Amino acid sequence: MWKKLYELLTQVFQLSKDTQQNKEDIKRLSQKLDELTDVVKHLAYEIRLIRENEKHEREKLALRLENEMLKFEKRLPVAKPTRKPESKNRK
Repeated sequence: MWKKLYELLTQVFQLSKDTQQNKEDIKRLSQKLDELTDVVKHLAYEIRLIRENEKHEREKLALRLENEMLKFEKRLPVAKPTRKPESKNRK
């Protein structure tokens, strides 16, 4: 009987120890999860900023291209209506 009581107490002690270790592990994992969540939020914010910056850059490039095209069009001479040359050798 003493042997069974000893085994039971040993099991209770071991379970208590395991439970305490599990609580510590859960706490550590929770902290790591919080840190990881913060990193993901920061990365999402950075990605959003990069997308906005890239969008603005594309808009600026499109406006520059349009500006250059307008400048180029102003340099072209105005097209004059062409006349067909009259033939001097009419018979």
